Amino acid sequence: MIVFKTITDITKYISLQKSKGNSIGFVPTMGALHNGHISLLIACKNQNNITINSIFVNPTQFNDAKDFEKYPITLENDIDLLEKNGCDALFLPSVKEMYPDGFDNPIHYELGYLETILEGKYRPGHFQGVCQVVHRLLDIVQPHNLYLGQKDYQQCMVIKKLIALNHLNVNVVIGPTLREPDGLAMSSRNMRLNEQEKDQAVTISATLSFIKKEIKPGDITELKNKAMANLTAANFKVDYLEIADADTLVIADNWDGQQRIVALAAAYLNAVRLIDNMLLN
Repeated sequence: MIVFKTITDITKYISLQKSKGNSIGFVPTMGALHNGHISLLIACKNQNNITINSIFVNPTQFNDAKDFEKYPITLENDIDLLEKNGCDALFLPSVKEMYPDGFDNPIHYELGYLETILEGKYRPGHFQGVCQVVHRLLDIVQPHNLYLGQKDYQQCMVIKKLIALNHLNVNVVIGPTLREPDGLAMSSRNMRLNEQEKDQAVTISATLSFIKKEIKPGDITELKNKAMANLTAANFKVDYLEIADADTLVIADNWDGQQRIVALAAAYLNAVRLIDNMLLN
């Protein structure tokens, strides 16, 4: 695996690969890698000639400075995992490399409804930061295929909108959420949980499974209230627990039994904010 720290060097490498007719797959990450990331890397390797990973903890997408400071950094382990799983190139830029002009006068992305609900509502400015960095990375790497994880369901939709808004020529591949044997969604933030908290955190996926099992056509507000109460009783501070249209994220209070829907949750367990989602049909 080759490690690139500058845009100049990685763009030369990509130009060379494309001149040979090689397809480029790209897996952007913020590091603290786990098996969910590796599953995206393996899918990328299976579908492309060259697999590129990036590790960059993007400051503009953290609306809470303390969250940015506490984000886990495990670079040595990350590099080892990428090498063992056959990554061809790692892009490891500095903040100065990614934002040479600083953070002033950023592009504003017209994300519409997606920015007003769920993660957009509870993390104001977050998706603007996501779009800034992903747009920049896509301009640099110019991959044929981009690999994202379903655990960040709304973020996947935002990135698809970013690509459409800017007419970028890249195919998006969304990999399924990987879970621990007990159901806990794999996440870099799980590294901040102690063993007792990890046991508690399973309540989120269990609650989503409860919704999936119990949902019936008709009014679903009572089911949502029961699920919310379940998380609150387990000492979570809940930002949201919602059921929404799987394609638009329009919140659903009634279900006709046919509409594709998804349950989504975000909640704090002590100081750690966890998110998860589950397609219901």
